[in-house]
Amino acid sequence: MKFVEPSLLLYLFQEGAKGFELPSINFPYLGTRGLTGIVMLIHMFFAQLFIGFVIGSPILQSLGARRGNVHMQRLSRSLDRFNVLTFSIGATFAGMFLVLIVGFYPRVTSALFTHFFWFFPMLAMGAMTITLYLLYVYHYRTQRRSILAGLGAAFFILVWQAILTGVDTFMVTGGGAGERAIQSGGELNFSSLGSSLGSILNPMFVPLDLHRTFGNLSWPAYAVAAWAAFMHARSKRTEDRVFFDWAGSMGVLWGTAFLLLQPLGGFAIAYTMKAAYQPNAPGVQGTGGPYDRLVGSGPDSFTSNLLYINLAMVVGLFVLSNVALYLGAGRHPDGKGRVPIRFFGLVAAVAGLYSISPVADWPFLYMRYLAILAMVLATLGALVAYVRARRLFGYGNQGRGYRTVLLLLGVLATVVTLNMGWMKSNSRVPYTIYGQPQYQVESEKPITQEQISP
Repeated sequence: MKFVEPSLLLYLFQEGAKGFELPSINFPYLGTRGLTGIVMLIHMFFAQLFIGFVIGSPILQSLGARRGNVHMQRLSRSLDRFNVLTFSIGATFAGMFLVLIVGFYPRVTSALFTHFFWFFPMLAMGAMTITLYLLYVYHYRTQRRSILAGLGAAFFILVWQAILTGVDTFMVTGGGAGERAIQSGGELNFSSLGSSLGSILNPMFVPLDLHRTFGNLSWPAYAVAAWAAFMHARSKRTEDRVFFDWAGSMGVLWGTAFLLLQPLGGFAIAYTMKAAYQPNAPGVQGTGGPYDRLVGSGPDSFTSNLLYINLAMVVGLFVLSNVALYLGAGRHPDGKGRVPIRFFGLVAAVAGLYSISPVADWPFLYMRYLAILAMVLATLGALVAYVRARRLFGYGNQGRGYRTVLLLLGVLATVVTLNMGWMKSNSRVPYTIYGQPQYQVESEKPITQEQISP
């Protein structure tokens, strides 16, 4: 078998490509960045549900088997079945996203791929492969083996999440103050395991990974509550209505418990983003790099508008959660728990609304943050009262108002989590990797005459 000389192939490629230069691709209204972002957000919608359900399903099955709770076991099977049926949708949009970034941003994609090669794709794809194997073992095998497999799948999906979070935070912060930029000419040793690990373990990595973990356990739980409310309205059999009413209560309980941690994680992310900037990065406005753009202290306040909108929606989540806890406590035969929940809910609502009001910095600068803390603590009090009364709840009947609140919680939680991703990614503009001007957010020309000329 004869092989063609590489030099001959290069010559043929150069001759064929002479005068052939592909322009950058742009889309009207959305732009390449908007189209790529929308595809990624669709993927994240399914990916975050997948992570939350991979973790929640084996935990529910284990607790259900230990306590003999048939509702927990049924909900566990429902979460598992959703993952098996919808995983291909999330994976399809992930593949589409990779195609878009390779086509629109070839240089930055190849640089990131080479720099993080031993983590992504090697370790990350290995973790995902193990996750999928254990997921199907969990789905098909006996209960004892499936619980262990499900917990293993939960562990490896968190490994996958951590690696991608490291790459993501590196792109937002550029690795932190003093970090050397990725050079397109190959100055750094891209295959170095230590170099890529240092880029992953940047100052923003830990708070964002924890924030994502708790978020992936919070908003999917609200999604379960919304699904349960919808199914309860359609159910005809008594046992189904009892189950979906119980599932809605469980979704509110889980969603609110992990929601309490989200403001703390958000503050930690903003603080580390402010501390992890490159002070001498060329062309950066202000002194805080991506943090300046996030909070709007630079000339462009688009992301700061998203930040304020996100804060308002988070307050809405806390208020609706307290309303759901109050209405749900009506299942108690004596209405026990509704009085303290009503008190704590009113405190949370007043504090939350004050935190987004125009006078939130009065009488001193940090009053907004104290109001948010008061909202979190008041919601914690309402949740404790709800849990204490929940043991005597009777399930089966949901009022229309309660179902409406659960549906609003599911929709609002979805919008909040997607807005967070959009807001974080926009904080590094005009760079795809913060502080590195050779990697811009606009689409690149895949082939230029300079690149193919000898």
